[in-house]
Amino acid sequence: MFEGDTLESIKLTNRFKFTEVLIIVAITSIFSVFAGITYGRLKYSTVVYKNSESEKYEMSDDLKYFVENYLYIINNYYDKSSIDEGELLDGAIKVIISKLGLNDDYSVYMGEGEYNNFNINLEGNYEGFGIISAKEKEDDYITIVSILENSPAEKSGIKAGDVILAIDGKDVRKFTTQEFSLYIKNSAEKNFALKIKRGKETKNINIKKDSIDIKSVTSKVIEKNNKKIGYIYISIFANNTYTQFKEELEKLEKEKIEGLIIDLRDNSGGHLTTVTKIISLFLNKDKTIYKLKTDKKTTKTKSTGKKDYELPIVFISNGQTASASEVMIYALKDNLNAKLVGEKTFGKGTVQEMIGLKNGNQYKITTKKWLSPNGKWVNDTKGIEPDFESKLSDKYLKDPKDENDDQLQAALSVIIKERKSK
Repeated sequence: MFEGDTLESIKLTNRFKFTEVLIIVAITSIFSVFAGITYGRLKYSTVVYKNSESEKYEMSDDLKYFVENYLYIINNYYDKSSIDEGELLDGAIKVIISKLGLNDDYSVYMGEGEYNNFNINLEGNYEGFGIISAKEKEDDYITIVSILENSPAEKSGIKAGDVILAIDGKDVRKFTTQEFSLYIKNSAEKNFALKIKRGKETKNINIKKDSIDIKSVTSKVIEKNNKKIGYIYISIFANNTYTQFKEELEKLEKEKIEGLIIDLRDNSGGHLTTVTKIISLFLNKDKTIYKLKTDKKTTKTKSTGKKDYELPIVFISNGQTASASEVMIYALKDNLNAKLVGEKTFGKGTVQEMIGLKNGNQYKITTKKWLSPNGKWVNDTKGIEPDFESKLSDKYLKDPKDENDDQLQAALSVIIKERKSK
């Protein structure tokens, strides 16, 4: 997304132009430990895998068959010096994940570049220049689409629309946007020399990479019918979203708001731990937030909060509201009778874990289902139906401001009615 994404993957610049959905609930960085296997000296009676819950799995006949063939291949191939066992095993994992992916869109293998962009979104922080860039064609230069506020790029005078011709003397036409991003990220140097083109003018700019915090939460007070209504938009549930959300919520409460609108349109998910902490701001500790279900058991996750939120809450959703966003909607609907305005949500009720490989690549695999406090699974219902359906009109799409936002205006009306009824 940042310093190396295509235009199609831009998420934070305009939520209603987002076309590539990041559909996940939780990313847990788990580096797997395969115990009991020493290739070439394997005893089939050993335990071959022990997971984070200390469950032990004995080697199956199929796995024995695979290992027998694997050992035969590496021991009998005519050119043993050309064999890289790490690459062979990585390739095997890649094939396994691709087979799972035939029935599960969320179990995927990711190379370093893919993981870098994916991880930036979920961490909410990265080291770079603070630019969003794109290439229209493979052999093009890199164009700056937008710049993050208070970033090194902004401070150095770089502007949206600038074209990067070279970095440290290297022609950027040789880089993909992902490779450009990785060049900055992996460099031991902090300072870089950019050659840019602005209109007909060519400039040389020195820029220093720095830690960039991505803002995923914004808020404001909306006044209607002599009432102050708090509004919070969450773009993604990244690692730093809880802190931002808590700060924005406290600002709104100081303004003596009489109701709260939480806008989750185009929020396709994020960390389950993050949304759990945010939900706990609204629920007493005796309340269930969600349930996690494996093929063996179902567990409840309770709030860690101190009290139930007393003001009326209304969510706004659309067809790209997914995963962790749906966890939040169900938690507050089931426990606080929060209302949902807008369009039916996406409907993603599974949880993924991220596994790190030795070569720096990653894969994520679906490990659990999540259920609402009342036991509903959004995959069965294919999303959460709004209490009050509302769609955006052409007027808003042509002139996107609050007065033309049909869904926001519907949410404000619901809040005011809810307030009157209490």
